[in-house]
Amino acid sequence: MKVNVIFSPTVVDELYFNDKTTIVIDVLRATTVIGEALSNGAKEIIPVASIDFAIKISGNSSERLTLLCGERNTKMIDGFNLGNSPLEYSKDTVEGKSVVLFTTNGSKAIVKAKYSSRLMVASFNNIMAAVDAVVNEQQLEILCAGSNGIFSLEDSVCGGNIVKLLLQNVSDVELNDSAKASLVLFEKYESNILQMLKFSDHGKILINNGFNDDLEFCSRINSINIVPTFINGSLKIN
Repeated sequence: MKVNVIFSPTVVDELYFNDKTTIVIDVLRATTVIGEALSNGAKEIIPVASIDFAIKISGNSSERLTLLCGERNTKMIDGFNLGNSPLEYSKDTVEGKSVVLFTTNGSKAIVKAKYSSRLMVASFNNIMAAVDAVVNEQQLEILCAGSNGIFSLEDSVCGGNIVKLLLQNVSDVELNDSAKASLVLFEKYESNILQMLKFSDHGKILINNGFNDDLEFCSRINSINIVPTFINGSLKIN
C-alpha cells in the first residue's frame, strides 16, 4: 500500500483525487462532529464549501428535518441551528435529521476531495474503524484539513496515528515524506493526545473562545465505531 499524507487541501486540486481512496481529517472539529452526529442517528451530513450554498440547500429542504450547522472563526454563524461543537450534536437534537455543515476548514476539505472513488472522514474518535476500512486498498490519500490553508499540528498527528496503525496491520506499506513526518509527530505526542490538542494553535484558539470541553471530546480514542462515507453528495454511515 502506498500512503500519502497531504498537509493542506491548497496544495492539490480537485482532480488529484479522481479514482483515489481518501480519508479527510479535521480533528478540531468538523470530522469529530460528523462522527458524533452520525453515531447519534443523524440521517446524513451534507458538507458544503460556502455559507451561501449551505443556506441555499437548507432553504430547499424541509425545515423540520434539516439542520443548518457550522462555524466561522470557531463561533456559530448567525441564523444557523448549531455550531461546530461535538457536544451540541446529541441524539435528541440530530436523530433522523439531515445536517448541512459548513466549517472554516473541514467541510471545504471534504468538498475538495469529492471526486475520490472512496471518500471517508476520520478523527481520533473513530480512527481504528477508519483504518479497518482501508487495509485492503492499494493506495491511500490522507488529507489534513489544516487551518486556513496551512499546516495544523492536530490533523497531522492524527494522520500519523493512521500511518502507524497501517504499518501494524498491513504487510507492505510505502510512505511519502509527509506520511513519514506525520508518523514522527504522532510518536512524539501519542502518550498525551489531549495535551497535544491544547498545545496546538487551533486548540489554543478554542480554549480562548470557551471550548475547553471540546478538546477533551476530540481527544477520545476509538470512542465510536463508524466510518462516515461520502455517497452521492452526503456523508453517511458505511
